[in-house]
Amino acid sequence: MTAVTLPLETTRAPGRLRLTSYAAWQLLLWIPTLVAVVFMVLGGTLAIAWLGIGLLLWVVPMMRWLAGRHRAMAAQTLGVPVPAEYRPVPEGTHLVGRVMVWALDPMTWRELAWALVSVTLGLLLSMIAVLLFVCVVTGALWWFGIEPIMRARARLDCLFLSYGRTERLEQRVADLTQSRAHVVDHSAAELRRLERDLHDGAQARLVALSMSLGMADEAFDTDPERARRLVSEARSTTTAALGDLRSVVRGIHPPVLADRGLTGGVEALALDLPLPVEVEARLEGRPPAPVESALYFGIAECLANVGKHAGAEHAWVRIRHRDGVLRAIVGDDGRGGADPATGSGMLGVMRRLAAFDGTMSVSSPAGGPTIITLEVPCGLSSPKTTPSSEPD
Repeated sequence: MTAVTLPLETTRAPGRLRLTSYAAWQLLLWIPTLVAVVFMVLGGTLAIAWLGIGLLLWVVPMMRWLAGRHRAMAAQTLGVPVPAEYRPVPEGTHLVGRVMVWALDPMTWRELAWALVSVTLGLLLSMIAVLLFVCVVTGALWWFGIEPIMRARARLDCLFLSYGRTERLEQRVADLTQSRAHVVDHSAAELRRLERDLHDGAQARLVALSMSLGMADEAFDTDPERARRLVSEARSTTTAALGDLRSVVRGIHPPVLADRGLTGGVEALALDLPLPVEVEARLEGRPPAPVESALYFGIAECLANVGKHAGAEHAWVRIRHRDGVLRAIVGDDGRGGADPATGSGMLGVMRRLAAFDGTMSVSSPAGGPTIITLEVPCGLSSPKTTPSSEPD
């Protein structure tokens, strides 16, 4: 769900004349709002027979524009942001899919309900505010009544055009439930991967090692030269088995993180890429180990995608911790067009970060640049307590 916060033009409450201008503007928007309601209902009805899709593709953006204007006026009147929280439409979604995303978005239905109230009760409040201003005999009523009338209108708009505290908590619970399910699935898949890696790699080599040593033991008395060859082969197999085990351990928690922290780990990743990568990190401590590992693997996936798909000449990584949020920005000057919904790796990063209430956002227009932002709320430990600062 995407939150768009409309900025306030001023920190001061609008004066009476400004509030009256809002009321006049709302009266002017009454006709387009009524038209949007009629065509939205008509388009939704005809969409059952696929005839209203084109109508909805026109009227839903119109309704959102009208709602946005009223959100801005409500935000100015009440002095608080009024966010428009729409579900994002993935890039490349076809027209019917776009309409389906709109239809499943609760804010679409809230705006339709708002429009119905706006052209009735909302119209009445705005009309009273304007009439009190234009009639000379009601000047005193306008002076004292314009502010409470317009605040009532603004609260009415906010009631429908923004989620309340209870709804936000319910949505938060739903998001956490979904992310927990993804994390459980991801953990099960990781366990299966580790089991497969151990079975196909280290275990197979250790079995071969045992057989080589057994044959060498039998050959020591009768064929010492063959026994020495078998022991030499067993030594090589042991080295390979240790390499397999190190690879498995590195996939769980890279040793470079424990030794050098997130900054050093990302710098090591950058050195492995076949293009220059600029790493800039400003951390006054270390995040918790699980968060550090999650962000490291997320950055690793982003850099791997740069090397494989971006066609870039230069990439960069910026790591910051501010206001309780650990943020990593991975960018490149490649061809752009990255879509996290089409790759299992990026979906895995999202799920990994979601376990820590983190998020990933992608900006990748055609032609570039691609900028991926990873954010995880967390605190940092004191540099004096980090493993890298301990004496040898």
